[in-house]
Amino acid sequence: MTGSSLISRHLSLITKIRDVLANKGIDGFLVTDITNVRYMTGFTGSSGFLMINEKRNIFFTDFRYKEQAEKEIAGWEISIEKGERQKTVINTARTFNINRLGVEASITYEFYKKLTRKGIRLKPVKSLVEEMRKIKDEHEMTLIKKAITRAESAFRDIKPYIKAGIKEKEIALRLEEALKKRGCKTIPFDIIVAAGRNSSMPHAKVTERKLKAGDLVVIDWGGEAGGYFSDITRTFLIKGGNIDRKCEIYSTVLKANMKAIASIRDGIKSKRLDSIVRDFIKKAGYGEYFGHGTGHGIGLSVHEAPHISWTGSEVIRSGMVFTIEPGIYITGLGGVRIEDIVMVKPDCPIILTSLPKELEIIN
Repeated sequence: MTGSSLISRHLSLITKIRDVLANKGIDGFLVTDITNVRYMTGFTGSSGFLMINEKRNIFFTDFRYKEQAEKEIAGWEISIEKGERQKTVINTARTFNINRLGVEASITYEFYKKLTRKGIRLKPVKSLVEEMRKIKDEHEMTLIKKAITRAESAFRDIKPYIKAGIKEKEIALRLEEALKKRGCKTIPFDIIVAAGRNSSMPHAKVTERKLKAGDLVVIDWGGEAGGYFSDITRTFLIKGGNIDRKCEIYSTVLKANMKAIASIRDGIKSKRLDSIVRDFIKKAGYGEYFGHGTGHGIGLSVHEAPHISWTGSEVIRSGMVFTIEPGIYITGLGGVRIEDIVMVKPDCPIILTSLPKELEIIN
């Protein structure tokens, strides 16, 4: 984005914050979650916080990030912390004439107590920035799509190595290397390569186990671009005997995946979307083997709102981006998960992932 575009984007986000503060009767808002700081400012360092009131918005960081902040941030005053952070917050609140300071619900209890002991009236505000992050703008979508492209390209590069005799660990290492070669500065999460019995664990750790005939092989990985992530899962079957039930499980998960995506629309509740998938898998006789949520939002965090689960209370809206990832996991037999990333549009969802989903039996 150009400098003027960045300023415009950041000022738009700040205006949204100010509108909420006015409605809640709060004089100012403190942002301490570093991911939310990045969302609001574009700052990629590891130390910083924001203070916003009706007239001013200041980004604070320490001396280590002075030059970096000046290069990355537009539309914000920049101030370098001197001394303890709570003192900086207190002094700024007084300078801003803030009588009631909104804080993120994620603030640590220790920091909260330090501020209250100094006479600052605090009001926890739950998920203010997180709510804004649910709807992706054009800039964010560009980066998410790039993260998907990098992830899929890396996977295509290493796919020929998925065969009997290779170790889970070797596939994971090759995939990580391929992701980094494509520009991923970070790996969103530990890559999962789970074969045979290991595949019945949704978050299995990579082992030295070699892929064998008849194994289900679950591979879950993601890419990165500009701090935004992707998250994809595909499952394969190594050719072998006694695979009929595994093929049946795969077919059930694939149908659940497609049914969920076909049901996505602006206005549907996340809980309802989850129940469509869960009820389908239950009717197929595998309800007890699907224990996690149907999907999750993705952006600056791998797992963020909206949460597509039986406990979800969110209404799906146009502009949201999230995964659809039903699965069936049977101890002693193996597991299947198929995960895509979708973007909600007013008329229908757009499937952002493009890797094939039909069962591939590898010789």
